Amino acid sequence: MTGLTANRRFPLGRIGLTAIVLLAMLSGTASCQEVVSTAEAPAAAAAHPDFDHGGGHADPVTPLLLGLVLILFSAKVGGALMVRLKQPAVLGELLVGVLMGNAILAGYDGFEFLRAPSVEAHGASATAVATTLDMLARIGVILLLFEVGLESNLGDMRRVGASAFLVAILGVVAPMILGWFVGKWFLPDESWHVHLFLGATLCATSVGITARVLKDLGKTDLKESQIVLGAAVIDDVMGLIVLAVVQAIIVKGTASLEEVAVITGKAVGFLVGAVVLGEYLFPHVYKLMARLRVHGMMTVTGLLVCFLLAWVAALVGLAPIVGAFAAGLILDERHYRALQLHDHDSMEEKVIPITTMLVPIFFVMMGFTVDLRSFANTTVLGLAAALTIAAIIGKQVCAFGPIERGLDRLSIGIGMIPRGEVGLIFAAIGAELKIDGQPVVSPAINTAIVVMVMVTTLITPPLLGWSMSRTRTVTTAA
Repeated sequence: MTGLTANRRFPLGRIGLTAIVLLAMLSGTASCQEVVSTAEAPAAAAAHPDFDHGGGHADPVTPLLLGLVLILFSAKVGGALMVRLKQPAVLGELLVGVLMGNAILAGYDGFEFLRAPSVEAHGASATAVATTLDMLARIGVILLLFEVGLESNLGDMRRVGASAFLVAILGVVAPMILGWFVGKWFLPDESWHVHLFLGATLCATSVGITARVLKDLGKTDLKESQIVLGAAVIDDVMGLIVLAVVQAIIVKGTASLEEVAVITGKAVGFLVGAVVLGEYLFPHVYKLMARLRVHGMMTVTGLLVCFLLAWVAALVGLAPIVGAFAAGLILDERHYRALQLHDHDSMEEKVIPITTMLVPIFFVMMGFTVDLRSFANTTVLGLAAALTIAAIIGKQVCAFGPIERGLDRLSIGIGMIPRGEVGLIFAAIGAELKIDGQPVVSPAINTAIVVMVMVTTLITPPLLGWSMSRTRTVTTAA
């Protein structure tokens, strides 16, 4: 990353051109392999049982390997270009997926094998390449929420206190109500489940994007910044609870007050129980694991806790990402200090190599789901615009949350705008939920949600920079 940003011999245009050429060559090779092997390999194999296509080994993993090369390379190039433009890397990864997924509209089918149920390569059938990528993307999402949990601090949430809590409450309730009305207005023929889920997708704030912008601006010491970051974390917790409730309501098909209370209690109880376990039980587990003295034990222990709680969350009817977030929330440095042995890396630093590989797969594949032909439908365009406006206005209500005087309330509202990865995760879950055999989030609705996520992510850095620089008053945290 530093080479791309610091070396002046590689301007943006040259990087982009080189990336396009390499992607075309690689995907073109995949296309040619598919054509040759489907047309010639069966006949050749029948005539010569020991036939080896092109001298290559008949291994069904080969198309997946090429797919990973294409996705990871393009994701990193797209992310680097966005960082050079002072935008979050996730935006570049998402845009790359949109371009790759819609290349077929320009007559280029070199990327289609990434979503095909199976492909032929080197004379061997690769079963469900798209399914394998989907599984890797799902693990990436779990690790992403684990990472968000690791970066969240319960102590910081307590310190910002009532103001952050009120900001978070308003940041969940107002966008959800607006999202409901947008769905009811633009999609009157859809069921109330769809309207409810649209409201839920507008709830959560991307704490990662906001934190990165504030850090780049050098404003993390401001009281406003600490309120925003604390509220964003609380917002994420509430958003996950809302997701659990909405998901259960859609699955059951009913929404009685008693059932909502039970589901909410289950989600809250799970998170509270996880925090209690993290405080009193896991320190003893870490000490026990430290006795093994095996290389990489700290990383493995963290992943074990993450995957275990994600599994338990799914077992009790919650989304696995709720468990992953809880795992990150409870893993405190003082608990796993015994596992660090001879190095001083934190758990966040340990999981970065894994998330760096798996998380971009999710964003690129989410971009793949965007069908640009949907924009020919004026309803989709209107829905995307209305969702974006509702997402922005809904978070501006947060400005009324802080109880302190003299704060820059506009900056607090703007800081809560970006939906980022959280909105995409909600959309992905909605695409899996079915009502009468149809997904709650159809491809057209998914496209509108992705546009909303991209716009709110794109506008936050410049808006927050303008808002925080428009006044000379600096309110530092006490």
